Amino acid sequence: MNQAGNIAAHDIDLAAAPGLFDHLSHLQQLNLHNVLGAVNARQASTLASSRLEQLRQPSAADWQDYLTDLGQRSLLFWDTLRQRGDNTLAHERAGHPLLLKFEYEVLQAGEQLPRPVNYSLLKIVDASASASDPDQQPVVIIDPRGGHGSGIGGFKQDSLIGESLRAGHPTYFISFSHAPSPGQTLADIVQAEAQFIELVSARHPDSAKPVVIGNCQAGWALMSLAASRPELPGLIIINGAPLSYWAGTHGRNPLRYCGGLLGGGWMARLGSDLGNSRFDGAWLVSNFESLDPANAWWGKYYHLFSEVDGEAERFLDFERWWGSPTLLNGEEIEMIVDQLFIGNQLSGGVGRKSNGLDLKRIEVPVVVFCSCGDNITSPQQALDWITDLYPSDLALDDAGRTIVYLRHASIGHLGIFVSGEVARREHRELLGAVDTINALPPGLYEMLIEDLPEDAPNPYRVSFEPRRIADIHGDVETPQADDREFALVERTSTFNNNLYDACVRPWLRQLINEPGAELIRRAHPFHQQQLLWSSLNPALWWVAAGAAKARRDRQCVRANNPLLAWQDLYSDQLQDALNGYRDQRDAAQEMSFYGVYGALNGLLGDR
Repeated sequence: MNQAGNIAAHDIDLAAAPGLFDHLSHLQQLNLHNVLGAVNARQASTLASSRLEQLRQPSAADWQDYLTDLGQRSLLFWDTLRQRGDNTLAHERAGHPLLLKFEYEVLQAGEQLPRPVNYSLLKIVDASASASDPDQQPVVIIDPRGGHGSGIGGFKQDSLIGESLRAGHPTYFISFSHAPSPGQTLADIVQAEAQFIELVSARHPDSAKPVVIGNCQAGWALMSLAASRPELPGLIIINGAPLSYWAGTHGRNPLRYCGGLLGGGWMARLGSDLGNSRFDGAWLVSNFESLDPANAWWGKYYHLFSEVDGEAERFLDFERWWGSPTLLNGEEIEMIVDQLFIGNQLSGGVGRKSNGLDLKRIEVPVVVFCSCGDNITSPQQALDWITDLYPSDLALDDAGRTIVYLRHASIGHLGIFVSGEVARREHRELLGAVDTINALPPGLYEMLIEDLPEDAPNPYRVSFEPRRIADIHGDVETPQADDREFALVERTSTFNNNLYDACVRPWLRQLINEPGAELIRRAHPFHQQQLLWSSLNPALWWVAAGAAKARRDRQCVRANNPLLAWQDLYSDQLQDALNGYRDQRDAAQEMSFYGVYGALNGLLGDR
């Protein structure tokens, strides 16, 4: 392929894009194909012949065996939900402590800095882990603050912290507390994290500069930090982090359309004003859940119900973290929404605004870990910043930069950080390949992990294959062809924000005080589900005693009972229906987005 073929898509003449009706017709056919294809695939799996063979007529003994187990499982299930609510309330009463499975000491608290922030630098000193080598390159893991609670980087043993300790690295963790410091901004957080990394480097003067890892929100924050202070990190690893916010694939990635369909960033302003200048992270967490209603509304609960004897502990551990959303200052959420998710000002690009940071200033190798199954940060959003900055292979080589990307085939967004299997495979191999990555010559590489036979000394083989800029997109259609619509979303958002600031914000802020804001937060459905199904509800007085008796008299159903197969079939059919609803909803959102903003773009002559 010649150099002209490697030029990134933003150099293509956007005026050559098809007309609005042709585009909508194409989207309609694409979405129809995707929806019907997904329905056929799900039904083929749900109604597989090997499964239908298990659906025999149950006998009277089967019914008795199943109903006894069903009653006991139901009690244990309800009691687990009660414990979830009690755990959440206890967590709140304790002041929302950090949920780490590892022992640690606080080296520096952000509240003590000249510009206080709710971040702290922790040294992991877990006695159960293998001793770290002080001469090894230290690892700093930054916890993502995207609405949920703190501790995802190490709230279980198979995690980033666990893998870093296993490899013998001195391990540090940058965590955050529940509530932000008054007046705290994203710039203050970047400055605090820079001081934390400087402190880590000072503690290890004889080793290389730290490997700094950022998950999701912490990933784009880390890239911003590295662009402003390129001398600090020794290697950057970002996992599931969105950097090119307008990017995506037609027929997928519905989250990128939300800003336009809601009229821009004014709702973030409304949320922070209703919270007395603090934004409730429950809105972000519930938005994440709405992307996958089959799992959020049914799947995770059915998994708990069907495997309640062994699943309750894992469920409660996860929900203790997931069920305690944190707060963000109004200035923080408004900047995130306006400049990043709507403005797309981090990576910039030809004809786009920039927030003043230049990611080209990052000097050290950058590793990007993303997944094709991630419905929050698609591979395009995780990788297209590369094509924004370096329009050709020659530009990347001339800049002397080394970029490595690793794509998982199917894992979801949270699985990138939470899954024990991913921690033992991808994260373990990433940390084990630090020296190799640092030794790679400038260029773009894809990290490939191959599974080896179980009797092999190492279960995986890792390789780094050179790639071209054009390989990032592959067969995916050019995402920059959508820039016109998303640029119009930004203009619409600016207009609506100004209208809100002039007509709503002045009087609304006068009405809301902290007790009122707390009442509004407690009324959120995400918080109410924790409160209503807890021991505070007098209607549940019998659940704990009933569950205790069920545990004492537990009689598990036989694995070959046909009623279990019927139960699983019902569950799968329900999840298929919810997935079908999601697919049709997402298709309708995409059609509505391009119908509205495509028409506005034509009227305004923005071609």
